[in-house]
Amino acid sequence: MRKTRMFFLFLFAFLIVAYAVIQYGFYDPKLAGLVQFKLKSPDFHVTPWVYFLYAHIATGALALLIGPFQIFRKQSNNIAQRIHRRLGKIYVACIMLSGLINIYLSMFASGGWVARTGFFTMDLIWMYTTYMAVAKIMRKDIQAHRNWMLRSYAITFAAVTLRLYQVPLMILFGEFEPAYRISAWLCWVANLLVIELVIRKSAVKTHAVEV
Repeated sequence: MRKTRMFFLFLFAFLIVAYAVIQYGFYDPKLAGLVQFKLKSPDFHVTPWVYFLYAHIATGALALLIGPFQIFRKQSNNIAQRIHRRLGKIYVACIMLSGLINIYLSMFASGGWVARTGFFTMDLIWMYTTYMAVAKIMRKDIQAHRNWMLRSYAITFAAVTLRLYQVPLMILFGEFEPAYRISAWLCWVANLLVIELVIRKSAVKTHAVEV
């Protein structure tokens, strides 16, 4: 079950990263559906926005791919622990950089102030949960560190769930913009709620074993 969860988590992450790399790395960004929608606004300029987007894709994609290995890795020896720490540092650095970049990108998000507020709030909580994970491991509180890192990756995984929610919502509403407004919040709020249930369920099991 553990390997199955890791496989599907990594698979979804890989597919989204592959899509972003192919769409924005091999083709003109203006051909992307999201960019075409933005270009309908006379106030939108691709440059310098697209350079921030490239930085966001690079840092966010790396964090998205590292996450499953960090969450499911068994630290059976010193080498595994060293790898875990090094990957963790890369993950944290990517999120802090991507979070700051995304604050800029959120100001230009499609869907008006509702979507912009959703993404802006997500970026702040994304950086906060990651910071808390670092703070807890600095205090040698391993369980708290793991819980906060789970919350952090739940928001990182919003890159996947945003796309998963957007398609059915577009079918439901028949338009891109109202669907995007909902997705901007649902993609990370739902993830946090799910991971919080997982954390609490795990805590109950641990308590039951100790008793």
